[in-house]
Amino acid sequence: MQNLVVLKALHGVAVALLIGGALAVVYHWWRGWRAGDKAALGQTLQRPWLFAWLAMGLSLLIFPVSGWWMVHDTGWSLGQTWLLSGSLLYTLGILCWLLLLGRVNRMRVAGAAVSVGQRRTVLGLSLLGGAILVAALAVMVLKPV
Repeated sequence: MQNLVVLKALHGVAVALLIGGALAVVYHWWRGWRAGDKAALGQTLQRPWLFAWLAMGLSLLIFPVSGWWMVHDTGWSLGQTWLLSGSLLYTLGILCWLLLLGRVNRMRVAGAAVSVGQRRTVLGLSLLGGAILVAALAVMVLKPV
């Protein structure tokens, strides 16, 4: 039973890292955009913000391992609909996050030569990925039957 408490704590820390990292990156971009910095979105991969991206990536890697371990410790079946739908949403969210990371990296390399369409694509990917990951979190927390 103590393993379950530790795993829940690890899962909670991973959620906090993911949300905190995402909010840090969005806040950094928003501050730069409000100041009139056209390359603010491309600079989110610079040194201090690299930590936020790494924290988000680490938390996204921890979720499947700690989640499977919690399911195993509680004795739930992996074939339950809420687990399968949450896993599918999580996988889609990870794909959006990876696409977003690639786009932002390309924007960082391009510097100030970033088009409005590229910015909209990044905004769309971030909103879609965030919404999908929040939906996966809601499915996992609420456990609908």
